[in-house]
Amino acid sequence: MDTLHQFVFGIYPYIALSIFLLGSLIRFDREQYSWKSESSQLLHRGSLRVGNILFHVGIIGLFFGHAVGLLTPVAVWDALGVSHSFKQVFAMTAGGIMGTLCLVGVLMLLTRRLGNPRLAANTTWRDKLVLGWILITVLVGLSTIVVSAGHLDGHEMLLLMSWAQHVVTFRGDAANFITDASPVFKLHLFLGMSLFVIFPFTRLVHVWSGFAAVGYLGRAWQLVRARR
Repeated sequence: MDTLHQFVFGIYPYIALSIFLLGSLIRFDREQYSWKSESSQLLHRGSLRVGNILFHVGIIGLFFGHAVGLLTPVAVWDALGVSHSFKQVFAMTAGGIMGTLCLVGVLMLLTRRLGNPRLAANTTWRDKLVLGWILITVLVGLSTIVVSAGHLDGHEMLLLMSWAQHVVTFRGDAANFITDASPVFKLHLFLGMSLFVIFPFTRLVHVWSGFAAVGYLGRAWQLVRARR
């Protein structure tokens, strides 16, 4: 069990990151025509707009919330006068709100896709995989709030922060910090890391285009002339 723990939380993060980056690069190089969100709006609109907005607001909030919460050094929070207990309660509240938005959104999108025969026929196994995986990840993530409510001292949160910061700084003892963490947190971490593994093989690659779109703000003017 100790070997499995060391692999999942000490080695697997780097495997997931490598697949995420290299897989995205290879797909962009070899299959640019598949680099899209593949909107199904023309097939059936239904609850697409509301579900899409709720899902994207929720998942973007969760992504940046996790990034800031886990990767900001403890010394920074201490310097700002933010107690560990307050940070945990704030993370539980913000995560609960964003998680609920994402959950409602993904349920609406799943119901729309699988409940309409025309959409269901045009839904690939990759679409089902990514939506189902996100659904399970969010459900487990929301269940961590219940566990966290049982101890508001911020101790386990600090252990998770130490794990994440040791992973991104390539320190080999990262897995040791969460040896005694609650199983629900470990499952959530595994599901979250695995989402990066399936990322390059699904329509999630369109996320890269969203970040790249910021480059348009600084792009030089382009003059388009009519063909004669």
